[in-house]
Parts: sequence; C-alpha cells; structure tokens
Amino acid sequence: MSARPFVSYPDKRLRTAAAPVEAITDHHRAIWADMVETMDAMPGYGLAAPQIGVMERLAVVDCSSERGKAVLLANPEVLHASVKLRDHEEASPNLPGMSAVISRPRAVTVRFLNAMGDIEERDFVDLWATSVQHQIDHLNGKMFFDHLKPVKRQMFLKKAKKTGAMR
Repeated sequence: MSARPFVSYPDKRLRTAAAPVEAITDHHRAIWADMVETMDAMPGYGLAAPQIGVMERLAVVDCSSERGKAVLLANPEVLHASVKLRDHEEASPNLPGMSAVISRPRAVTVRFLNAMGDIEERDFVDLWATSVQHQIDHLNGKMFFDHLKPVKRQMFLKKAKKTGAMR
C-alpha cells in the first residue's frame, strides 16, 4: 500500500467517465488499499480512482470520526435519492485550496460491487451521502463545481486560475 499522487485539474482524465469494473480482483483490492491510504493522508472523506489517474469505476468513502471504516465501491450507482437537500462545503485535492458549498440529496441508496465482488445496496445519509455522490460524480467525469450555476462556476474557475490552483 502506498499513497498515490493526485491528477491536477484540468487534466482530461478528470473530465472522462471511468470504465466499468467487470469483476473484483486482487488488482482492484490493491488499488483500493492505495486509495484508502491516499484518502487518509489528505485527509479527506472519499476518493475516486480517476483522481489518482486510474480510469476504473472504483471509489472509497470514509466519513467515520475514528477512521478505518472505509466503504470500498466498484461501479457505484444511485438507486434512490431523497428530496431533502443538504448543503456542504466541498473540495477536491485535484484543485487544491478551492471549495464551494454544494447542495445534494441528504440521503441516497447506492448499488455497487463490494470487495468480495458481491452486489450490495446501502443507504448513505448526511456526510456519507454527500461524499459518495461526490465520488460518483468523479467517476462520471464531473467535478463538484459543475453543480454551481454558470456565473458562479465561471467566477470559481477564474479564481482557481488566479490563485494558481489550476496547473
């Protein structure tokens, strides 16, 4: 296991949908292990494989206060989302120093392949729901600031360029 470097925005991999995982192998488990170590080193609440340049639909999420409770997801998809929204200040190590308040469904039900290769459905609420949705966005080639209205997004990117967050 080892922490991996982050891809810097606007690298095109961050705007490309990741390839589905056909079956869970030791290769995927090793990537997940590196991802958990990378996430914990940030520290952060989640990480999607494209953020470290791996173009597979793999993500990890750990919003526990004591850490060590990472959920490993392959091919995650939202089955149900609550109508009630939750605001949270989101950021990404791919665009360091930049953040924005994003509204997302407060709760989601997600189907994914787990580390054993079994299909699992799990409910995520509050910060867990925010993080898993954020990671699914990354797997679909979307960044958190894409949720901003066009004028705010334009101002956000202008500031990112000016502050040197964009390389």
